[in-house]
Amino acid sequence: MSSYYEKFPDGRVVCVDEEIPFEIPEGWEWARIRNVSQSYIGLTYSPGDVASEGTVVLRSSNIKDGKLVLDDIVKVKCQISEKLYVEENDILICARNGSAKLVGKAAIIPHLNEKMSFGAFMAICKTPIYKFVYLFLQSDLFFSQLREVSGTTTINQLTQNNFNGFLIPIPPIDEQDRIVEKVSSIAPILEKYSKSQDALDHLNQTIKKELRSSILQEAIQGKLVPQNSEDEPAEKLLERINTEKHRLVKEGKLKAKDAVSSVIFKGEDNKYYEQIGDSIEPIDTELSFPETWAVCKLSTICQLTDGIKRTGPGVCLDAKYLRGKSAATILQNGKYVRTGDNIILVDGENSGEVFPVPENGYMGSTFKQLWISDTMCKAYVLHTIRFYKDALRNSKKGAAIPHLNKELFYNILIGIPPYQEQERISARIDELLDLLN
Repeated sequence: MSSYYEKFPDGRVVCVDEEIPFEIPEGWEWARIRNVSQSYIGLTYSPGDVASEGTVVLRSSNIKDGKLVLDDIVKVKCQISEKLYVEENDILICARNGSAKLVGKAAIIPHLNEKMSFGAFMAICKTPIYKFVYLFLQSDLFFSQLREVSGTTTINQLTQNNFNGFLIPIPPIDEQDRIVEKVSSIAPILEKYSKSQDALDHLNQTIKKELRSSILQEAIQGKLVPQNSEDEPAEKLLERINTEKHRLVKEGKLKAKDAVSSVIFKGEDNKYYEQIGDSIEPIDTELSFPETWAVCKLSTICQLTDGIKRTGPGVCLDAKYLRGKSAATILQNGKYVRTGDNIILVDGENSGEVFPVPENGYMGSTFKQLWISDTMCKAYVLHTIRFYKDALRNSKKGAAIPHLNKELFYNILIGIPPYQEQERISARIDELLDLLN
């Protein structure tokens, strides 16, 4: 392979083999952008210069999908240098932005009916071979050089000096025209496949979540495993749950109001109703459960408690620690929970997320202990709560710090299968979720 050299105005000749990314066809030449174009950084103006009438200043938001759009414009009244007005066939480039993905996006200036300038975070490239240079600005070669320089500061930017130093391969002019024409002819095909790829990428990103949700929805409606008539009736479970809750009230572990039970039944119209005393109210739900199941609200089998107040050294079980993103912090007192308990986030953006307690310690301040009746298969109950995860997150209360909507949580409708069926459902869910992972 022959070597490449660069000659400078002062007569120096330097070998640039290390900069050349690939071989080019015979008749082509490597050049710096400054050798084939002129570039300018845009207009700096103050907020006081912005006016309802004046000169349009083009910004990053005016480039969409490689085209110039004028549906979000700013006008200024101030002195503007003649070189900072755009002209037809100039290339407008985003040179600075908070997002690295936006730096380098470009558009060719079409014919304009009025004089326009461009902002300080933008650049203009003027060149007689603008169509070919525009193709270069969409290439991996351009963006690979951009990545090498835009990350050298804390701001994502393309400076004029950096841009002028970029290497570009230059074909003969007739070949440039053929290349531009060919790219234009296949552009609709590229756009079609690009949209297909975007759709595929979106599907790949969402399909696991959607399948997980579908699995849980089938499970909590009794459609994941068959019912077995030999299982103990679900009503027996509810009787034991009520007995358990009254015992816990006597022991002071639950409040009396938490032991109040309701009866949920399906009417002749196939809708669900809740009866508390002599009062009967309809329940708004799209869920349907097998006839062999009992139905209740989550408050019947779950309660949010404060844990046990305790002193002495213990690990702080906050969200970062539980997610493995921070080291253990030792507290001298707090609300104590034990290995195997479950705790639920009640403050913050992820309110409603449940964590199993991996070791004895103190709950973080954003948690409550999640009591689940010992009569229930806890894995089945936790899968039901996970099904409602998005609903719980999207119904948080509070402005500055969102909180779990406890009313919504307690009113979640849950089907109660026989205990043996709960175990079969949980095992099947775990099996299917393992396949997804």
